[in-house]
Amino acid sequence: MDSETIVSLHSALLNSWNRRDAHAMAALLRPDANLIGFDGSQLNGQSAIEAELTNIFNNHQTAPYVWKVEEVRFLTSDCALLRAIVGMVPPGKDTVNPAVNAIQSLIAIKEPTAKEPETWKIALFQNTPAQLHGRPQLVENMTQTLNSLLTQRSS
Repeated sequence: MDSETIVSLHSALLNSWNRRDAHAMAALLRPDANLIGFDGSQLNGQSAIEAELTNIFNNHQTAPYVWKVEEVRFLTSDCALLRAIVGMVPPGKDTVNPAVNAIQSLIAIKEPTAKEPETWKIALFQNTPAQLHGRPQLVENMTQTLNSLLTQRSS
């Protein structure tokens, strides 16, 4: 089992968001995928997710993600869980906005396709706010970690 494949799948998803490419994001999903957004909105099915992402990208100036994968765990040989911490850098800024830090969970399923014997696709993607109520130091630590990644990536 290859953790790097799952990390790459998550990276492809967030890089597609950063490019504002709804079609590329949707291509990483299973047809029956579920997405739970930062605000708790639920989207079901690859085509509905692509339509909503297209609407978001057409009508909002979205902030790009910075992330750190915390865990990849194989639940079975064909099913993996990824957990990551993420932040967003507001347009025109160069640091993460701690108010929108989040924990992301991704469930990936390996399935054969007509083109490849093994393809990993996202079955569930959840983006949960990392408010960490009453624990401001944890929010600060997460923000520092994410900001240090920005510094590393720009050097």
